[in-house]
Amino acid sequence: MTGLAQQERGALCDTLTVVGPTAPTLCDGWTARDLAAHLVLRERRPDAAAGVIVPVQVLTEHTQRVQEQYAVQPWPELIDMVRSGPKNWTPIRVASVDDAINLAEFYVHHEDVLRAQPDWTPQARRELDRDFAEALWARLRQVGQLLFRKSPVGLTLDVGGVGGRKQVKAATRDGEVTLLGDPGEILLYAFGRGAVAQVRIEGEPEAVAAFTEASFGI
Repeated sequence: MTGLAQQERGALCDTLTVVGPTAPTLCDGWTARDLAAHLVLRERRPDAAAGVIVPVQVLTEHTQRVQEQYAVQPWPELIDMVRSGPKNWTPIRVASVDDAINLAEFYVHHEDVLRAQPDWTPQARRELDRDFAEALWARLRQVGQLLFRKSPVGLTLDVGGVGGRKQVKAATRDGEVTLLGDPGEILLYAFGRGAVAQVRIEGEPEAVAAFTEASFGI
């Protein structure tokens, strides 16, 4: 794996090493150790990963048990598991597949760690290079309708010079808005990190208010 997702995987692991296992994250109730255990579970235990998406008690309980088993591993070993990826060969070992499946996941969770630290400020946010930003925008174009499906108003995404605009939901009787920002910031908003995403929302006040109050994410 030599694609952008692999680069972000390595950068996330470097950050985890620096902040330590007890560092806070933006994932409610999770420390850095919990987040790392989640990432390992997601790639190494597909039988347990279903509970992350499907809120059925028997699945979520199994997911929690497996995640806790990973979380008690020594911190350096847990980070090594995240860094090395799936234990056996999978299509994820192909860079293009890895980017499609993991780039957004690693980016969002990396920012979950970075932006939860006490010394983080908007001025300290990472500047993404052009290739990385364009790859995130490509992912947004693919899954924007899914991520923003709960929007009560029409929605157009605008990333400026990186890739222009894309309408992901037609105007509703409650109006429409435009969400402007860098691809990474809009992606964070789409994954429910609106409190820290550096974006701008334009539209009629009532439509903006309705959009701001909505919840997003998988």
